[in-house]
Amino acid sequence: MDDLENLRKRAKQLVRQHRDRSHVVAARLRRSLPRFRGMTDRAVLDADFALHDAQAVIAAELGFASWADLKEAPPMSTPIEATELRLTRGLPCVFVTDVERAVRFYRDTLGFDVAYTYGEPPFWGEVGRDDVAFNLRHTDESPWRPGVRDAEQLLSASITTTDAKALFLRYQEAGVDFQERLRRKPWDAIEFVVRDPDGNLILFGSPA
Repeated sequence: MDDLENLRKRAKQLVRQHRDRSHVVAARLRRSLPRFRGMTDRAVLDADFALHDAQAVIAAELGFASWADLKEAPPMSTPIEATELRLTRGLPCVFVTDVERAVRFYRDTLGFDVAYTYGEPPFWGEVGRDDVAFNLRHTDESPWRPGVRDAEQLLSASITTTDAKALFLRYQEAGVDFQERLRRKPWDAIEFVVRDPDGNLILFGSPA
């Protein structure tokens, strides 16, 4: 880990990047500071952001609850990373040819929340529901070979729910297009597969 002086410099750089309206900074702030979660890039970059906020981001990214806790940590020569290093989040990336259309589907039909979209028109976004989230990424053409996705059931995301049957019935009432209807699988799971407007296959399942 960098020494404290270098971390102070990184915090000052983060303030400059926020002032310069870098969208990468917006994503970092959403991950690290609760008050920014659920806000669009534009709202994050329009908000007040001081040096102490940047220091809080740096501390959170290094696994500390606050900048004060970071400063009280053992000497920087101590191999803190060996014990603090962990993976905190993984996001599938779903490729779509129209981000706005995809957002409407996941929000209005599947009941997901829209964390943010980026670009005019948007070419990137994030949707989520409860503890699940994934990115939407624009492509001019589908990256999938025709016919292969359905034939091989190549999933874009696999989501675990507490009650697959209840969710299936809600989606059925909403007129969702199913690639596979509700089934009990040999591995003791109840699953179904939704097809989004771009043909992406999203599996929902729960233990039988």
